[in-house]
Amino acid sequence: MENALDSGDTAWMLISASLVLLMTPGLAFFYGGMVRAKSVLNMMMMSFGAIGVVGVVYVLWGYSMSYGPSSIGGLFANPFEWFGLNGTITDSAGEYILTGSYPAVVNVAFQITFAIITVALISGAIADRARFGTWLVFAGIWVTLAYFPLAHMVWGGGLLSGSPDGLAAKLFGVSGTGDDAAAAVAPIDFAGGTVVHINAGMAALVLALVVGRRKGFGRIAMRPHNLPFVMLGAALLWFGWFGFNAGSALAADGTAGLAWINTTAATCAAMLGWLITEKVRDGHATSLGAASGVVAGLVAITPAAGALSPVGSLALGLVAGALCALAVGLKYRLGYDDSLDVVGVHLVAGLWGTVAIGLLGMDTGLLYGGGIQQLVVQAVIALAAVVLSGLVTIVLALALKATLGWRISEDEETAGIDQNVHAETGYDWGSLGAAIGRGAGPAVPAAAPATRKEVNA
Repeated sequence: MENALDSGDTAWMLISASLVLLMTPGLAFFYGGMVRAKSVLNMMMMSFGAIGVVGVVYVLWGYSMSYGPSSIGGLFANPFEWFGLNGTITDSAGEYILTGSYPAVVNVAFQITFAIITVALISGAIADRARFGTWLVFAGIWVTLAYFPLAHMVWGGGLLSGSPDGLAAKLFGVSGTGDDAAAAVAPIDFAGGTVVHINAGMAALVLALVVGRRKGFGRIAMRPHNLPFVMLGAALLWFGWFGFNAGSALAADGTAGLAWINTTAATCAAMLGWLITEKVRDGHATSLGAASGVVAGLVAITPAAGALSPVGSLALGLVAGALCALAVGLKYRLGYDDSLDVVGVHLVAGLWGTVAIGLLGMDTGLLYGGGIQQLVVQAVIALAAVVLSGLVTIVLALALKATLGWRISEDEETAGIDQNVHAETGYDWGSLGAAIGRGAGPAVPAAAPATRKEVNA
């Protein structure tokens, strides 16, 4: 039976694509609020820069390399076969080509937003100290060498998919014959635990190590300068994530509804898990912890949104919140400067969510009587994502360090990356001081905020 256009599915996928695109500006607010005042514009620009670079290369070769019909060793598809989306929009008769029940061009729109947010996530690991130009070059090369291949391997029929030629099939055999042949125990990554979060989290760890620590890391306070920004960013991410997860059902159907409920359940539980851990450990439940717990839950449920029950999602999220709250402190013990905890949230929650499917999956999970096979497959694809992302990132990061260089100067870092790199500041402190001076109190000299280490250090 030929595919038939479903206007409801088409509308849902366009809405989902728009929601996921909103996530990257949301991330800009989330990350922007977490850095110091002198770095807020640069931090937000790193997210917007990712939109620009990845948006261009995805149209040119990214979609072809991820989902093209000619797979090269199960690692990536031919980047030139659909170059510039040639052959993906309309057929020889001028009719729109369908992917399932909606036009293929709508699928391009949906998938491009995933590539964009994945790259933007990495930027939080190198806040305050990286050259903007080097970041843009990194974004274009990394998405080509790490994201597009992993998307093909997991979602495009490659080595980490349910393909009869994939790793899962080699582990536990194949079921079916001919065109119906598939891995007997197929990997599950509903919306991007491996492709997005493990991939970005591992890249963030490598970049943090290669780029090095911020000046004063571990010795001076580097507090978030705008917690309302952080909360706003978390809210936008949560809202956009419904497109991320429920949209990955690829139809306006019951699976989308289940993914929506599971996403909500896991995220709520994760926020509580983080806050409880904070309260027990530190004596306070903080707004930063609440926002971070929200993101940890969203990350953890991403690969599992279509495979768990709502109760299983609550358990997944509760563990994710507590686990990530503990994990973010490891950077101080191990000495790496992951500025905004990309590793502690995205890598850790991505690994937990991917592997936990083997425990909590309704059909194949160990705790539901499914045996250990799904757990093994999930662990294998998680490990493969770690290795691939780590190898690609370390080679690329070292090459850029030796050529373009990663670090701004110490003087620029101390004075503020916004002013030195972008010739702008997020806040006009001089005007603020003058405005205060016109009120009841004495005028504040324009230079005064530079000495307020708590605000503008």
